[in-house]
Amino acid sequence: MTISRYFSSAAIAWALILGWASLACAQSVGLPAPRLLTTMPMGGKVGTELEVAVTGENLDEAGDLVFSDPRLTAKRKLDADGKPVADRYVVTISPECPAGLYEARVMTRLGASSSRIFTVGKLTEVVPAKPNRTLATAQELPLNCVCNAAVADRSIDYYTFRASKGQRVVVDCATRGIDSKLNATVIVADATGRDLLVERRGGVLDFAVPKDDTYVIKIHELTYKGGPAFYYRLGLWEQPAGTPIVRQSTTKPVNSFSWPPLGLPENAPQVEVEPNNNGTNAQRIKLPCDVAGRFYPAADVDVYEFEAKKGEEWWIEVASERLGLPTDPSILIQKVVKGTGGAADMLTDVLELTDIPSPVKVSSNGYAYDGPPYNAGTSDILGKLTIKEDGLYRLQMSDLFGGTRSEPGHVYRLVIRRAAPDFALVAWALHMELRNGDRNALSKPLSLRGGATMALEVVALRRDGFDGEIELAMEGLPKGVRAQGLKIPAGQSRGMMLITADADAPRGYANAMFVGRSTVAGQAVSRPCRLASFAWPIPDSWGEIPSPRLLADVPVSVSGIELAPLTVSAKTPVLEATVGGKVTVPLAHKRNCDFSGDKIQMKMIGEGFEKAPGFSLPVNADGSEVVLDLKALNVPPGEYRVSLLGGGVVKYRHQPELVAAATVEATSKKMLEEVKSLEAEVKKVATDAQNAPPEKKEQMAKALAAASAKMKAATDALTATQEALKKAKAAAQPRDVADIVVCEPFTIRVKPVEKK
Repeated sequence: MTISRYFSSAAIAWALILGWASLACAQSVGLPAPRLLTTMPMGGKVGTELEVAVTGENLDEAGDLVFSDPRLTAKRKLDADGKPVADRYVVTISPECPAGLYEARVMTRLGASSSRIFTVGKLTEVVPAKPNRTLATAQELPLNCVCNAAVADRSIDYYTFRASKGQRVVVDCATRGIDSKLNATVIVADATGRDLLVERRGGVLDFAVPKDDTYVIKIHELTYKGGPAFYYRLGLWEQPAGTPIVRQSTTKPVNSFSWPPLGLPENAPQVEVEPNNNGTNAQRIKLPCDVAGRFYPAADVDVYEFEAKKGEEWWIEVASERLGLPTDPSILIQKVVKGTGGAADMLTDVLELTDIPSPVKVSSNGYAYDGPPYNAGTSDILGKLTIKEDGLYRLQMSDLFGGTRSEPGHVYRLVIRRAAPDFALVAWALHMELRNGDRNALSKPLSLRGGATMALEVVALRRDGFDGEIELAMEGLPKGVRAQGLKIPAGQSRGMMLITADADAPRGYANAMFVGRSTVAGQAVSRPCRLASFAWPIPDSWGEIPSPRLLADVPVSVSGIELAPLTVSAKTPVLEATVGGKVTVPLAHKRNCDFSGDKIQMKMIGEGFEKAPGFSLPVNADGSEVVLDLKALNVPPGEYRVSLLGGGVVKYRHQPELVAAATVEATSKKMLEEVKSLEAEVKKVATDAQNAPPEKKEQMAKALAAASAKMKAATDALTATQEALKKAKAAAQPRDVADIVVCEPFTIRVKPVEKK
């Protein structure tokens, strides 16, 4: 097994040396984390109040439902006795809350759950009142509404709507963009169910109503899968003729973290003008430029021409895939010498630009197993054009995937600028990858157990030649939590953020600020770091490809109840050494549960120390030491923030405190004595009833019934407690869980050798 790479070559070597065969036998990967899986409905209208039901994993002792914006609030739904109803909330959407997407999370005993998208809109919200899986039971919808529903396995959902001749009706089914697993097929049919328009690729249906009538909408999964995870928000509205369709809001892919460049206006000041498909009708532009265009119709090629001078350097950036589109932009730049006397233009290829590669090595299959489970690269474009001769240049833009697709919504943004060095950041929770093929892809919310240190991989996209070092910082954390960054060194693309909770940190939650800081052109700059997560936990990616996306915020929480299996910390937070010498790092261990084996393998991380040899850490000991040879590592003078990273198999027990509580309850003398006392009372009343004179028979029968009812209630309570004890014991049985162990960072100051 390897830890998802911090320094890829070193990590590979480390994995081969250590083997870690024991982890491959672990029953599961990653300690339990709370995950919110569904909300129903998945959104609401601005200025309204609605009831929301939630489901998820490890939502033990579910408490507050919280959102990424304070204009969305929730309180527990209460029953007639004033007690909270399990998994039900009343959500209030402020009239000041803008339409859009927000993150919803549930606070649990383990901290805040992973998030689920909650949409705020301006149309009327509908939830089907009954199953609508046949044309005869179709749900009638009014125009200008959004319907929240989930498609069942091997079924079709039916809806009807009334429309008049000449109306333009838009049917937009939001699925993947709101975290659903549904690949929807959406059909508009006539009143008898005969198909009129069909969309199978996640597009929108633009329906010109041919006559006054009732029309049918049919929705099913492309391969007829279904279930609670296959939910959708069906938008149905009237659209004025000639106006562009604005679809329902959608989440952002991970690679969109690098767009837009700082200072870019929301709308391009220049637009593509058709026809511009060849040199004859090329569109003239002047550098620098910012142009909005589209890959339309199918096989579209957009041609631009511009004048440039020898020695000029221009940076070219294109965004299309990062806008959430299935496109692959390609650019060819040629030097143009215009033909004379009817001769053809002479063209010389100068530069070809395609993808922006991931700043760090990615997995061979794109999402797991032998590399990070996320990909920060994109099929968009970023590259430098150096002009070697004065003259006219031609830029040809095309979509490598657009030969057979004619989609007017496949747009792009072309920016050509002078160098503007900068950087963009994205981070995700560190993952494990098992050599035995267990390709887990699990959302890992920043929910800390007491004494735990959680690691985030941080990746930088460097723009226009920027190569400075980047310091990482996280602020606004809950009480008892601190964060320290392992910086991204100059010219490199990967760093790490380590977040630590004190063992006694109180239960808490906060939206943190996560930034990277550097110096660009002599000026101190700060850039936000976006957080990425999986939309759904996928324990085995053999059968399902994960769907990662960017989050809208950086939530950090503390359990306040459960402790980390193992806390490793440096006894001395700041150590000093001399160049070429050795430094001894004394470590303290605090073990809160058993491990499989008495040792786990650890590795140094942090600039200058990643090549240090791995070592075994004795988990059953109260402490240990690590000796670092600065001469072998060739560490120059300076101050270094470093940490230790490893993994082991934890003997995890789920809520063992419930076993103790249930045991006390089940063996309570008072409960047992009450049952025995009621048994005796029932026997006595039964005897008295049998021997009672006729005039008291009815009275004694009632007394016997009352005593029997009390007896049954007490027996049922004892049985329920014993059953709870049985379940608690089963849940609390130790099970093997492979998990990451991280030491809170410490500092090593390396001083130069004193001159004699």
